[in-house]
Amino acid sequence: MALKKFDSLNVIPLVDIMLVLLAIVLTTSTLIEKKLIPVNLPKAKSAKGQLQHKNIAITIKKDGKIYIENSETALNEFEAKVKKFDANTTFLINCDANASFNSFVKVLDILKSNRFSNISIVSRENE
Repeated sequence: MALKKFDSLNVIPLVDIMLVLLAIVLTTSTLIEKKLIPVNLPKAKSAKGQLQHKNIAITIKKDGKIYIENSETALNEFEAKVKKFDANTTFLINCDANASFNSFVKVLDILKSNRFSNISIVSRENE
């Protein structure tokens, strides 16, 4: 039995496999990139892109739970954890639009009473 000589290479299966792998990588990379706790941010016309330097994220969820850098913190422990940061630290407050305003005011009051002045409230652009 004689061997057939191949004049061409069928690359369609290779392209199919590469497209599937590309789709998987792109899907997982977008999910991994955002390491934030999901909250429904309020809309504001003055919302701009966040600065990309290191900030401390404080998140207030709809149910009133408070997070510092993705770790849940009780309100009575919040002040002790905040005091560990330098006075020039920038805090980004991510407060859910449906969260209690009282929780937001308490967090802001603790930050202000500890003489932190670099405080930003994160919102998303009004569509």
